[in-house]
Amino acid sequence: MSEQKQFHIGLIGLGVMGRNLALNMEDKGFPVAVWNRRSEAITEFLSQNRDRRFGGDPEMARFVAMLERPRRILLMIKAGDPVDQVIERLILLLEPGDIIMDGGNSWFEDTRRRERTLRDKGLHFVGVGISGGEEGARLGPSMMPGGSRESYAEVSAVFEAITAQTEAGACVTHVGPDGAGHFVKMVHNGIEYADMQLLAEVYDLMGRGLGLAESEMAEQFEQWNQGPMESFLVELTAQVMKTVDGDSGLPLVSLVVDKAGQKGTGRWTVQAALEQAVAVPGIAAAVDARLLSSLKEQRMSASRLLQGPTLKPPAEREYLLADLHGAIYASRITAYAQGLDLIQSASERYEWSIDLAEIARIWKGGCIIRARLLDPIRDAYAKEQKPRNLMLDPALGSELQGLQGAWRRVIGFATIAGIPVPVLSACLNYFDSYRTERLPQNLTQAQRDAFGAHTYERLDHPEWGFVHSEW
Repeated sequence: MSEQKQFHIGLIGLGVMGRNLALNMEDKGFPVAVWNRRSEAITEFLSQNRDRRFGGDPEMARFVAMLERPRRILLMIKAGDPVDQVIERLILLLEPGDIIMDGGNSWFEDTRRRERTLRDKGLHFVGVGISGGEEGARLGPSMMPGGSRESYAEVSAVFEAITAQTEAGACVTHVGPDGAGHFVKMVHNGIEYADMQLLAEVYDLMGRGLGLAESEMAEQFEQWNQGPMESFLVELTAQVMKTVDGDSGLPLVSLVVDKAGQKGTGRWTVQAALEQAVAVPGIAAAVDARLLSSLKEQRMSASRLLQGPTLKPPAEREYLLADLHGAIYASRITAYAQGLDLIQSASERYEWSIDLAEIARIWKGGCIIRARLLDPIRDAYAKEQKPRNLMLDPALGSELQGLQGAWRRVIGFATIAGIPVPVLSACLNYFDSYRTERLPQNLTQAQRDAFGAHTYERLDHPEWGFVHSEW
């Protein structure tokens, strides 16, 4: 199908993300050979880009033969069995030192397994978390590769060229060994779930609680995006609020069915947190919110049977709008704190040595959760004395202290109005639990000992260790 010339990198999977990454790489001076399970996609892609340095062949062996050595092959295919199936075919065609990269949203334990298997065969495997969507893939994503340092050295030139660029550098780094990159991308998505749900809750409070129209909300989000809460998601939310349906003349967002989908990375984040005994209540609440939204028919029936309070918009809504800003920002800090705590825990467990300051740096551009907040987060973890939890950083901890009044007033208003704010509430509860010296789980442990002889420790006699009492 194409001349037998040497291409710097191979790409398998010509979906939207794969095509855009191929175009991005070629733009930056790297000739790309492509392969796709459906050969018509190869023909179509090559015919659309005749004047560019692309090659491809429906025969996988000939595709592999087009590549420079060590061969670098990026998979942009559906996670799960398809990745294993393609790897099995590639193994028969590759030689020691060649590199397979998985750019999909794969479960990090699958990545760890694949890396071990290929390492035993003398091949490199790199799990690459990629964030930024279709536009990011074309113009510059954030990339989170995990694998050996040797493999990263072979692909770093491509990655550093195609990723988003900020004043802090290219939005890519060697995250760590084996599954570290996919783990960090998974947690990125978990934080994304929480941040999106925060904005949805505030949208609900401004609409049902304060009676604002979408155009007024757009102005509010645009104002917020000029200050410390500046982020891609706030900017995007303002744009969504301004979009009008061409047929009805109504705000388009008001016509969208209130059922949110999910691809699983948020759920995986909560699953990993449970496995590692790390609390991520804000992220878990965001996953639950999407699950509850899917029960549309049940909720419609329940709304006719279960009545809440009568909504009375407050007379001085500008004060609550100011409080909303503070409540979002405080919750966002704690959502990042939860995600970064999970990354730190996994890094210790799997001996990944992940640099959280570097993670904050590469999230500053290209990715969905890019935000101005990442600057103070990066500063917090760049210090010699790193905080065990982000809330313990003096600067960000002080922010939380100052914002908690607004945070509490917003949640109080929502509770009285009967408007659900699961992530705002979960994040405040996380803050309150973490800062509380003595929690009521002494009762929980006493109950466990009373019904199951699970033992407990005594405050007055720590030297006794675990003891049991007859209650």
